[in-house]
Amino acid sequence: MAKTEVRVTPRSARGIRTRSALVAAARVVFERDGYLDARLSDISAEAGVASGSLYTYFEGKEEIFQAVAEQVTEEMVHPHLRARTGVTDPRELIDLANREYLRSYKKNAKLMGLFEQVSQIDENFRKVRIERADAFVQRNAKMIRGLQEQGLADAELDPVLTAHALSGMVSRMAYVAFVQKTPMPFEQLVLTLNRIWINALGL
Repeated sequence: MAKTEVRVTPRSARGIRTRSALVAAARVVFERDGYLDARLSDISAEAGVASGSLYTYFEGKEEIFQAVAEQVTEEMVHPHLRARTGVTDPRELIDLANREYLRSYKKNAKLMGLFEQVSQIDENFRKVRIERADAFVQRNAKMIRGLQEQGLADAELDPVLTAHALSGMVSRMAYVAFVQKTPMPFEQLVLTLNRIWINALGL
């Protein structure tokens, strides 16, 4: 418990910079060495800070790994796509969302593979991942429900179950393409996923 009491949320510019440097360094070390072989001393060295400084902000490897996961998730969520782009056509929105997700997944492929591995050995991390995935599904379900209310999508589909199915499909195909490195042209992958989405929703 002593370590937990020492940890703080940085408020000073210096503290924020130090914590950010540690998360960035952890990202490098986890990608290079994997989760099990990554050492806190290597993360501190990569960040250019004293080993003890890490415990000011993180309790241990699990917590700093979670911070890296949160950062990557924020990069991949891409909220408010309609507001950011001005696009309203559902087919174009599906295309934009799939493209952004797949590009981000490809960029973070090493970490995405690690997230899958750590989810199998760390119960707390698995719970957080499930919560994040559910939030993403709920966002897609809201979009599907809106299309149904406009008479643009199959009204008999359950929005949440459909969102789970389609989101899971895209996520799994991204894993196959970029983590398992199964050869598939990016453009063909996007267009195939788009068509399945559009056909499934009955647009």
